[in-house]
Amino acid sequence: MSEKQSTYLFTTRTSKELAEKIASHYGQSLGAINILNFSDGEFEPILEQSVRGGRVFLIGSTFPPADNLLELLLMIDASKRASAKSVTVVIPYYGLARQDRKDKPRAPIGAKLVANLLTAAGATRIMTMDLHADQIQGFFEIPVDHLYASSIFIDYIKSLNLDNLTIASPDMGGAKRARNYAGYLSAEVVIAYKERKKANVVEEMFLIGDVKDRNVVLIDDMIDTAGTLCKAADILMEKGAKTVRAMATHPVLSGKAYENIQKSQLLEVIVTDTIPVKAGLSSKIKVLSCAPLFADVMRSVHKHQSISDKFII
Repeated sequence: MSEKQSTYLFTTRTSKELAEKIASHYGQSLGAINILNFSDGEFEPILEQSVRGGRVFLIGSTFPPADNLLELLLMIDASKRASAKSVTVVIPYYGLARQDRKDKPRAPIGAKLVANLLTAAGATRIMTMDLHADQIQGFFEIPVDHLYASSIFIDYIKSLNLDNLTIASPDMGGAKRARNYAGYLSAEVVIAYKERKKANVVEEMFLIGDVKDRNVVLIDDMIDTAGTLCKAADILMEKGAKTVRAMATHPVLSGKAYENIQKSQLLEVIVTDTIPVKAGLSSKIKVLSCAPLFADVMRSVHKHQSISDKFII
């Protein structure tokens, strides 16, 4: 069989826009899925074509609501029961990744639970991008292709031709990521140290490093309420930075995130399309597509070719 005949691409409803871009770069149309909806909110996704003996790619980010994860699980089960030879689950944004450890008494490890659910449903391979914690790969007993948005962001930073470039991490957890970016860009590094009293609320923040008269780019894996990034931008400008930009792979953008970004001292905020961004709510947000990267890796996986050249950081 030809590649197009033996591979099948399907998507969850909320990731359709990104999936269509991935399919276009891959050179194949998305397969049809019929969603049966029941009056109580239950739904049933049904594959509208045979996948027997083929490689199935299921594309879907698992951001809230939980129905997005459930829909993906049901699609995996449907593919397995339809005799697909392999089921590769493409999860651009891996939801519940922040629950990667038991950091307080009687707390769940949500990222591990999701890994168990995906495997139990019948996934044979996972493909994702910029996990909140790299060790989540170890929660799986099946292959995990952990991609990085760095190849997308580094090219964009280079196109800006910024002098006196400094890469900043908005917290200690992102220090390694910031150092890696700085190494590729021959830039300096600064780190913001933050203290939280509760989730999504930054109590205090301190800067480690000098940013006077420098163009600063904040690097993070996700933007939720944008409170951390906006506070970091304020401190950087107070310390004499010339400009401050922010880059984050996953635009969660909950609560007053759009408003916070628009009112902030950030010159622009660059994100990818792992999660759909609402149009028109902030003129500062620029979206770069991760579709070409996913399509290239999917093609390489299908042809059993190495994907090591896709890992910049």
